[in-house]
Amino acid sequence: MHEETLLNVSNLDTFYGGIQALWNVSLEVKHEEIVALVGANGSGKSTLLDTISGLIHPAKGGIEFEGKSITNLDPFQIVDLGISQVPEGRRIFPDLSVLDNLILGSYNRKARSKKEQNFKMVYELFPILKERKNQLAKTLSGGEQQMLVLGRGLMSDPKLMLLDEMSLGLAPIVIDELYMVLREIRSRGITVIFVEQNVRRSLEEADRAYILEAGHIVLSGNAADLREEEKVKKAYFGI
Repeated sequence: MHEETLLNVSNLDTFYGGIQALWNVSLEVKHEEIVALVGANGSGKSTLLDTISGLIHPAKGGIEFEGKSITNLDPFQIVDLGISQVPEGRRIFPDLSVLDNLILGSYNRKARSKKEQNFKMVYELFPILKERKNQLAKTLSGGEQQMLVLGRGLMSDPKLMLLDEMSLGLAPIVIDELYMVLREIRSRGITVIFVEQNVRRSLEEADRAYILEAGHIVLSGNAADLREEEKVKKAYFGI
């Protein structure tokens, strides 16, 4: 694993719909890490992902990716630099084929030239998508639709993937499969930040984690250490 910092977030204040959602948030992500954002609903996790990907611009603070400021860039510019967000809720194009959904992920300039290479990676990670490439996306199961949105995110040729509630509403066996893919994605040199409601699972799968409460980061560190932290045990594990 590389030790250089890939993403650096400094002292962010972000407002969402006129209400402050993030307060003085700072975090750092190194190359090829898997980092979890943990916290209850409304703690600011999704807002933080949206701020990194340029969907919301912060009122204060800065974001650097590979040493360059991306604080005020538009989402399409941020995708071009290599950051791909997979939003919560399996947002597929239901009346397009699986193949066409994947192609839509490769619209940015850098990804267009690597389309065939990225198709190969997606089909290796998700063989079912290759089998079903001509089916309409709406005919896929929930788990397959989640694989499709992950595949579409990979088609943009990312260096960093932001995953929001990847396992929401899915069967445990499918969730296990998705986390296996997450580890495989990292082994291919892609860094991952993920948001997950299941705190125990987050701290098992991540290298490091940041715990948010009401828009503030209240704890951070190695995931294994946080699992043993008394405050975490009491708040999230009922111990």
